[in-house]
Amino acid sequence: MSETTSGRLLELLSLLQARRDWPGRELAERLEVSRRTVRRDVERLRRLGYPVESLPGPAGGYRLAAGAAMPPLLLDDDEAIAIAVGLRTAAGSSVTGIEETALRALVKLEQVLPAHLRRRVSALGRATVTLGMGGGPTADPQILSILAAACRDGERVRFLYRGRDGAESRREVEPHSLVSAVRRWYLVAWDRAREDWRTFRVDRIAEPSLTGVRAQPRELPAADGAAFVARSLREAPRRWQARLVVEAPAEEVARARGVGGRVTPLGERRCELLIGDEDLDWLALRIAMLDADYTLEGPPELLERLGLLARRLERAVGG
Repeated sequence: MSETTSGRLLELLSLLQARRDWPGRELAERLEVSRRTVRRDVERLRRLGYPVESLPGPAGGYRLAAGAAMPPLLLDDDEAIAIAVGLRTAAGSSVTGIEETALRALVKLEQVLPAHLRRRVSALGRATVTLGMGGGPTADPQILSILAAACRDGERVRFLYRGRDGAESRREVEPHSLVSAVRRWYLVAWDRAREDWRTFRVDRIAEPSLTGVRAQPRELPAADGAAFVARSLREAPRRWQARLVVEAPAEEVARARGVGGRVTPLGERRCELLIGDEDLDWLALRIAMLDADYTLEGPPELLERLGLLARRLERAVGG
């Protein structure tokens, strides 16, 4: 086997490991060879023990099947370092019970890394400290795995979901992506019963099951899953709500660190800010962080908290 062919086989194997299904035409384009050459290379991989399946259909394609006798995973230098760093930082994860598992996997990975990569990973480990913020809900890794597979394969999934009010309901969705935000995991999916896009807290999902039914291709009304979750979190109703008219440009208020909320321009140097939170004290602090004059419409409890905060600050500075 020539050096060129060997290199192409490694590249083909790396592509097959990176994605579940590959059309033959696309593999040929990526490898810059003919589809006939791809077929020959697939046969070579099979003779070497790699379980490559052929996919039916007019376009044809290939899939690398999983199995106990699967040959070793191929990683380039950057991929190996990324995995090692991810495992090292998993102790601060919002995934239940992942810490010990991540450490075991890291030990196995470092044992097989080339010396130059072990030195780089070791240096990163010595120089990096993870600050665990503590508290907050955690996601079950088994549930995350099922949802991730459904997102990858475009497969409908059913689960039991507990809402903010504690009520439980059965859902069938077409998953788009998983998003990790503020120590929580969210599933972005098309809710078939409600015929709309939704975000689901993964820590509130139970008994997920794959249906074996392909999801329909749909266009997400956002640049990606992260943008959709960010918008959903920004616009979601909260227990405590307030409306402010802020004497500042809308873009300036939207950039204010730690404030959040939905901003609507009311003029060149004035805007409306709709802001809410589950915690009344935290809502008062977020409003207090605004570096501009404003008028406030809100519940009496919020006005009382802000008044108390103002009096404390006044006493602290000797007023």
